[in-house]
Amino acid sequence: MPPSTTLPVVDLTGLDGDAATRAALLDRLRRVTHEVGFFHLAGHGIDPALADRLIAAARAFFALPDPVKLEIENSHSPHFRGYTRVGGERTQGYVDWREQLDIGPERAPVAQFDPQRPWEVLHGPNLWPSRVPQLRTLALQWIEQAGAVGRRLLRAWSESLSAPADFFDGAFADPDPLLKIVRYPGHDRSITGQGVGSHKDVGVLTLLYPEPGSTGFQVEIDGTWVDVEPLPGHFVVNIGELLELATGGYLKATTHRVLPPAPGTDRVSLPFFLNPALDQALPHVPLPGALAAEARGVGADEHGDALHAVYGLNALKSRLRAHPNVTERHHADLSNSPLLAGRPGDLDESEHSE
Repeated sequence: MPPSTTLPVVDLTGLDGDAATRAALLDRLRRVTHEVGFFHLAGHGIDPALADRLIAAARAFFALPDPVKLEIENSHSPHFRGYTRVGGERTQGYVDWREQLDIGPERAPVAQFDPQRPWEVLHGPNLWPSRVPQLRTLALQWIEQAGAVGRRLLRAWSESLSAPADFFDGAFADPDPLLKIVRYPGHDRSITGQGVGSHKDVGVLTLLYPEPGSTGFQVEIDGTWVDVEPLPGHFVVNIGELLELATGGYLKATTHRVLPPAPGTDRVSLPFFLNPALDQALPHVPLPGALAAEARGVGADEHGDALHAVYGLNALKSRLRAHPNVTERHHADLSNSPLLAGRPGDLDESEHSE
């Protein structure tokens, strides 16, 4: 059995304390995301009852017959929204054993996207289940509240790195968040050993709310896979590759995965991804000398491809890989887009922000 751990805890209420309390919170936030890249977040202000209601609505949806769920399958959405059946998503080329709903901002689709802005295909409406109408209200409420927590964290990170609190605000004037509502059904691992395979998140930061008592979430720490036990009412927070890129590798995007639950059990979780506007690149943080000396630098992504500073390029590349059914049906022409290629480690886009 792998070891288990309780990640460092960061209590966001420290931002409202006196000067010493606030300084201690900022220092702790900086250190844990430099050293580990993951932490438990307390003091975020979201009522756990909202999470309970959203998880209950999710379970009501996942309990529906397959033909009903497939009415809103993501293959009907050029925007990668809606339901993904078990085995319908891939990580690192391997099948993930989970079912999920992908929910983003409610927007009108772009009638004819600019080939130089291929990420515009991601703009569009969500697909909602008619049998569980409360899911829409609860999910959009969760996106709004989790987004506010994420933006508060970003301002705290800016200050912790000796930058102005509003350093990232421009890139998040019109953000492109994504909420996944996920269910991992238990099985004996004879088909695949992964609930979701090992990966780093492609965006800026992730707020994961696991169902209390759930198991299977693992973080790679110093080359060892470690089980992370959820803490009631806490988020599990990690940074994505874009924030690592913006800090020259000082902040750490950490590899993680989810193992399938035991047969006869399942796991529901709410991963929320806070990302900038699709056409935005995060500005580079001008680190003080002592911090810059500890920055690791940033190479290619886990597929050996370039990390793009413009978020939309990373987001589109990731979804084209992860959802081959949507790609083949709607976007076969984008698979070979030169904008999505690039050389491993070719990060010169990060020199400027749109």
